[in-house]
Amino acid sequence: MANEPTKRRFTTFESLAVRDYRLLWLGQVSTSMGQWMDQITRGWLIYQLTGSPFQLGLATAMRGFPLLIFGIAAGALADRSGRKAQLIIAQVVNAILNIVLAALVVTGLVEPWHVYVTAFMAGTVQAFQQPARQTLISDIVGNERLLNALALNSAALNGSRVLGPSIAGLLIVRLGVANSYFLQGAMYLVATIWTFQMQVPEPHTDRIQRQREPFLKSITEGFAFVAREANIRTLIMLALGPLTFAMAYTSMMPLIAIEVLHGDASTQGLLLSFIGVGALGGALVVASLKRSAGYGLPVVIGALLFSGAVFAFASSSVLWVSCILGVVLGAFSVTYTTQNQTLLQVLAPRRIRGRVMSIYLLNRATVPMGALLAGALASSFGGQTAIHVMSGIAIAIVVLVVTTHPEFIRLRVGFSDAEEADRERVAASEDARRGTGVTEAGGATERV
Repeated sequence: MANEPTKRRFTTFESLAVRDYRLLWLGQVSTSMGQWMDQITRGWLIYQLTGSPFQLGLATAMRGFPLLIFGIAAGALADRSGRKAQLIIAQVVNAILNIVLAALVVTGLVEPWHVYVTAFMAGTVQAFQQPARQTLISDIVGNERLLNALALNSAALNGSRVLGPSIAGLLIVRLGVANSYFLQGAMYLVATIWTFQMQVPEPHTDRIQRQREPFLKSITEGFAFVAREANIRTLIMLALGPLTFAMAYTSMMPLIAIEVLHGDASTQGLLLSFIGVGALGGALVVASLKRSAGYGLPVVIGALLFSGAVFAFASSSVLWVSCILGVVLGAFSVTYTTQNQTLLQVLAPRRIRGRVMSIYLLNRATVPMGALLAGALASSFGGQTAIHVMSGIAIAIVVLVVTTHPEFIRLRVGFSDAEEADRERVAASEDARRGTGVTEAGGATERV
């Protein structure tokens, strides 16, 4: 790996000693700041323009539709081509979209359809950004540092969650929506500067072969792999189910802040900031774990605790109680999702990892779909009831998945390079037997 330190030190921040990961991480900080600011600003803008809870959910959903439409194709592209270039292009386009929307607000020409169109376009470029960034992490740091690197990636995301909403809320109240979007554009440009400096590993030798195969075949092979490998399939369901429904609470934040807690944009920002504090703390705890293997049971427990914490958060009508529950909610969300991602990337052979992660990242598309459903429920029954229903569905999904895949709770997957080599050899053997480009990942996993 490029610029890897000669002496391994198992510390909370060990992956940041790798120069290229450090640059990638700094880019994650900048883009995450922009994304969290956009979540606050776009919701506030559409609510100001329409006053409709349903359109509040629809604005979030419009950013998620492209992730659902283009996400798998983006993963296949990440497996076939230059991930760094894919990342840079996405970040530049995001910067342009934010500046355009800011200009529309400044000139007083902004209308609801502008919010929806730019949301759709931002979601499209995000679809291509995500699998490229996620697969670059494992390419740069390797399996043994992967849990640490993904946890630090979550720390960047959630540290931005602490600052981003607060900054966006203050900007909206004091300087207006336009200045929030101008700053978001600047965040993406800064991320692009960091990304340009990266020296990514050379493409794997089989990437050239993948470039020759039909693009549609690359996509269908990704789905076929996930469908037949039980552990991968379970991890995908545990990601998509709870997050699709329970994470809908984020789109309901303006309703919670205004109708339940009787606050304003700064109240919304405060709540999301406390959630970010919990998430940041959870990420740092996971980053400090000195694990040589990953396990299925903590993912299941984490998914249940996260969904339950969302239900409790929605039940509070007192600001300080909501803030405390937000910390708990944030911590559970990160500890479960980080371990889920780590297991997925370690289990998936490198040549198909981009496609597997793009299916996992469909949660970024399905969460807005959940937000749309939550918006419809909130229009009829109120924000609190909507979140109660959505989190209850999330809990039911986790129970159903574990009931139908009970062997998953005994899963153990080693992180060492030797164990990865064993899995890759099993994969190559199965490839030869099937005559295909992908194989099951479960052959070299252990159960205890």
